[in-house]
Amino acid sequence: MPLSEQSNSHSAFNHIRIVLVNTSHPGNIGATARAMKNMGLSKLTLVDPEQFPSPVATGRAVAAVDILERAEVVPTLEDAVRDCGLVIGASARVRRIPWPLLTPMETAVKVADESRLNQVALVFGREDSGLTNEELQLCHFHVHIAADEQYSSLNLAAAVMVISYEVRMELLRRAAQTAPARVVDAQAIVDGVDWDVPKATGQQLENFYTHLEQVMVDLNFHDPDNPRLLMMRMRRLFGRIRPDQMEISILRGLLSHVDMLKERADRGISVDQQRQEKRAAKKDTDTAE
Repeated sequence: MPLSEQSNSHSAFNHIRIVLVNTSHPGNIGATARAMKNMGLSKLTLVDPEQFPSPVATGRAVAAVDILERAEVVPTLEDAVRDCGLVIGASARVRRIPWPLLTPMETAVKVADESRLNQVALVFGREDSGLTNEELQLCHFHVHIAADEQYSSLNLAAAVMVISYEVRMELLRRAAQTAPARVVDAQAIVDGVDWDVPKATGQQLENFYTHLEQVMVDLNFHDPDNPRLLMMRMRRLFGRIRPDQMEISILRGLLSHVDMLKERADRGISVDQQRQEKRAAKKDTDTAE
């Protein structure tokens, strides 16, 4: 890659991670590392791999052993994407509830739009069954590779290569444009437009979903024993909107206000009494510290 392309796209490549979930064969991990290095990607996260480290993975990686040595191993997908502003999961199946779906080329455009200023995760599931519905709900978008219907099953490393190639080509295309990339500090990108606040991370969204579900349960709006796909639909809604960190903070504040209103109603206390109790509790906490 020419020096000018390196300088313009270096940060974007460094903000992209490949996430493999519960990979069963270590050879596929090694082959994925090799595909990543071919495409200029270096960050690999492994979610609960069945065999890693492994000499088989090392052998298949060839000259990409350094990627395996730096690979992060975590227990859950939620841990793998907690700091990511954009999460795209590979999916080969039609789901019960449709989710925003991208082609590999559309994925590349989305990643290029956001990877300079946001952490991005490209997530690939198990060799035999892919990602679970619960794992796919952690993704803002799904990507489908349109392989031939007669034999649509792709090797894991091949799927990683297809997506990574499209991402690389889009990043290099933008780096090669005559107009220099404009530097925007501490901002996010929304559909190619400079935004004033970064996207909410995976962890911030998960905290919001937990709070939202609890409030809906407390208000008898949501029955967790008979959920009727409500939380899945709420995840799809906010995943499609993709709120920024300030918007999530506002929503959490609104939910907290609902919590306070419900507490006053349940206990039959006034606003002033509730505030006095909270001030007293804070004072006790400060004194204890």
